[in-house]
Order: sequence, then C-alpha cells, then structure tokens
Amino acid sequence: MNRLELSGLTAGPAQVWGGVRLVPLLRAAPVEGLRLHREVYEGLGAGIVELGPRERYLSYIPHGLVADWSGQDGRGPEAGGWRSAAYGTQFGGGGAPRAIPLPPLPHHRMAKRRPGDRLRFLPLHLALEGYLALHFGGPSTAWEEWSRTALRDGLSPRAEDAYLGRSVRGLGEALRIFEIHPGQCGVMVYVSDALAAAFVVPHPDDYRLLHASLVEDLYGELVHQYALYGAPVAEAPVRIGGGEHLRDLGELRAAARAQERAWAEAHGTVFARELLDTSYAFDRVYRMKSFTLWRFLPPFVRDSGGQHIGETITDHKGRVAYLKTFRLSDAQIRRGHLLRTVAGAGWELDRAAAALGSSRQELVRRMRAAGFSALLKSSL
Repeated sequence: MNRLELSGLTAGPAQVWGGVRLVPLLRAAPVEGLRLHREVYEGLGAGIVELGPRERYLSYIPHGLVADWSGQDGRGPEAGGWRSAAYGTQFGGGGAPRAIPLPPLPHHRMAKRRPGDRLRFLPLHLALEGYLALHFGGPSTAWEEWSRTALRDGLSPRAEDAYLGRSVRGLGEALRIFEIHPGQCGVMVYVSDALAAAFVVPHPDDYRLLHASLVEDLYGELVHQYALYGAPVAEAPVRIGGGEHLRDLGELRAAARAQERAWAEAHGTVFARELLDTSYAFDRVYRMKSFTLWRFLPPFVRDSGGQHIGETITDHKGRVAYLKTFRLSDAQIRRGHLLRTVAGAGWELDRAAAALGSSRQELVRRMRAAGFSALLKSSL
C-alpha cells in the first residue's frame, strides 16, 4: 500500500465562497461496520499528550475522534450502543464571559483503545507527530561532526506552527452557508484553488455531525497566507446540454448526469491530482478487525507541487473509510527532504552533501537555516 484509494467516493459540484472552494465527496452507500464519533474536551483547546513514560507534548486538542466497529451504529447506552456527538453542538460564541479552565488532564497516547470495539484517537496529531519525529532519532554512531549535546542528551523536540481553521479567512463562512448533500461523506477544501485539506468519514450521519469541526482543525502557514492574500476564485457557470435543444426530461436528466461525471473527472485529474497521484510511506498505528488506522508521509520531493501528511482508516481492500490531511508549506517540505537525505546517507555530511549535489559547507548552512543547528558541532 503506497497510495490513497478513494474508490466509492464521487466528487460533487463545487461551491465557492470568496477564496474558498468546497468540493463534496459522496458515497453511493456508507462503509459497513465502522462509525466515527466526536469526543469533546473541556477548556480552551490546550491538551497534554503522554506518548510514553518520559515523553509528552503540549498542543491544541479541541476534540478527539472515536472509531467504533462494534456494529452498534452509534446508538446510545440505553440501546446497548455508545453515545455520539449531539447534533447542533455549539463551538462557543455569544457574549457571555468564560471561566478560566483548570489545567487539562493528560491524554494517554494519541490512539487509545476504549472498552468494547472502540478506539479514541486525536485527529491530525497522528500525522503531525509522525512528521515531527521524522528521522529525529539522530545517528546511531557518535560521528565526530555531531554536537556533544545531541549525542549526550538526545535531540531537542521539534516544533511546527499551525493555524486554527477559524483564522483561515472565509472558511468558517463557507462551512456555515454551504449545503450538505445527501450521501455526503467528505469534503475537499481548496483555498485559492490550492488543496488545503481532505476530510472523509464512513457514513453521511457522521459527516453531518463533524462538518462544522473543520473550523477547529489545524491548517498550515501556506493555507493561511493564501486565504489572507489570495483573490476570490472563479466559479464556472453550469451549462447543461452544451447549447443543444433538449426535448424531454429524459434528455435533461442524461445531460445532468454527464455534467456530474465531468465534474468528478475534472476534480480527480486536475484539482486532487497532487494528493491521489503521490506515493506515500504508510505507518500502521492500529488494527481494528477488517480496518486499519495508518498515518502517512509524502516523499518530500522538492519542486513537485503541494505535499500532504495525514492519517487514514482503510478496509481490507485498501479503500479509504476515514481520511484527514494537512498541507505542508514549502519550508516544511524542505526540512523533511533535508532530514530524509541526511538519514539516508547514514548521517555522514559528506555523503549527504554529495546526494544533494552541494558542498559540505552548503549542507551545514542549509541545516542551520532549517533550525537543526543543535545537531552540529559549533566548529562546523
């Protein structure tokens, strides 16, 4: 498995609001045997995640997702199932003052088994942690060129900045006013016609409950800049029949179906190509009977267009039941490319410089510019 397989999902007609374009993803039938529910956390969104006995990090965590493969379809406890998110949940607002919350309770791991056939995981955190930990174990050999601090104490934690969906101009309004289609199980979010995020769930009812949660997701710096400085995108008018005279409702229906197929084909071959045609490195996180939770990383090939990290749940045939992605900035792609090249060269600077087609001095400069100075001796 090295690609995302969106079979069973069809792109619907796009809806445009300013610089935001939302493309609905429709299923003819829900994915059997899996449901997703939202788990809301109290406070202002800050949370602590304990990865291990001595590993933890602090981040923005407004909610978690619970994957349920028990077959109860999200029914409440009184029906022998599990409680799902309540439709109409408010994300805040109003003029009422808010109390200062108590320090957040730690979340034990990013993916945690719950009683019954349920798994709680933190959306996007699986993907971001995989990117931040990319080749950050350091060299296994104490090369002379690496700093004593890195060899003695290990590498300092990496950090990356992200923007809350509420701060992406136009996204909140677009999600509020756009209609949710029958059978909609996902959406592709474009900002200035650049793919910002993909979100897919197994069932239309899950999507209706989680649609508004997109404003609480994390988005990259590039997406924020495109929304802030980009011009409104064009909305192409729809012409059914191509100017031909339609004689009855049957011909009108056939022309409308042809337009729907054209929308779906144009989306898959033009708009979403960078996501679907990329080869990814998948890391299995958890197996849930016939479903598997993965996180994935792109190849970090420079000058190859937009690249995305993410997490997905697939069935036994590799088809996507759940998907959430995060678009990397050019600087993040360069950092990933640099770390992957140096690690592939056995952490030897001369070999890594040769692989990059540059000198040792240029490689040292690039590593310092990328924020990896702690890896190097001060004399380099």
